[in-house]
Amino acid sequence: MSLLRDKVALITGAGGGIGRGVARRFAREGASILIAEIDGTTGPAVARECQELGAQALFVRTDVTEKASVEAAVAAAVEAFGGLDILVNNAFVPSPNVLLEDKTDEMLECTLKSTVFASWWAMRAALPHMRKRGGGKIVNFYSIDVEMGAWLHGDYNTAKGGILGLTRSAAAEWGRFNITVNAIAPTAMGATFHKLCAENPGFAEKSAAMRPLGRCGDPEEDIGPAVVFLACEMSRYITGEAIHVDGGLHLPGYNSRPAHVPVLER
Repeated sequence: MSLLRDKVALITGAGGGIGRGVARRFAREGASILIAEIDGTTGPAVARECQELGAQALFVRTDVTEKASVEAAVAAAVEAFGGLDILVNNAFVPSPNVLLEDKTDEMLECTLKSTVFASWWAMRAALPHMRKRGGGKIVNFYSIDVEMGAWLHGDYNTAKGGILGLTRSAAAEWGRFNITVNAIAPTAMGATFHKLCAENPGFAEKSAAMRPLGRCGDPEEDIGPAVVFLACEMSRYITGEAIHVDGGLHLPGYNSRPAHVPVLER
């Protein structure tokens, strides 16, 4: 398949989980890929996987909490592959799962930097290069947790709400450059999922049962194609959208209240 043939893509946080699945799917569709990842072991490994799938791929160690590092990744993609057509802002730095009143300013700052600021920096750095190409595709990562007000994720929910605002603002303003900007809210068997499975026996089965489709998503086979769609010409008339890619989980929603937290406290 070649939906992304001759396209250059930069994917942040592509060293594992959903990011890795997206990178592998992009490789199968013919894209040249810059793996922007902080992990010096998993990042190169994913780059090699993409190369084995027939794609050009390059790993660049990237700390998305640092503006200079994000801008350097964009510059590296342009230098290596001659331009930039697609930007996928997937990376974030998780914080401890604690109640909102126990979240610290430092937790919020790190979460905002690795999501809102990282996307802001990458998008602004990518803009002149996409304009030179006559347009581009930006895919940001939103979350169902915002809509559910997920417990223990106060800083994350705040940041992902900002991602939606940034996505729609850029879609409105950058349409004049033939750049589409969309967001997906994915749930899949990524790193967090596997961690929860290890800590909570039966979690995978319970998670699957919550979804109308009755199964948990695969990063490469379920999430990857949705990102490919938003990154290719088939979505040329779609911008400013937030699409749930979660097996229908957003329909019933979920209750995330921890069992130890009482319904009413004084």
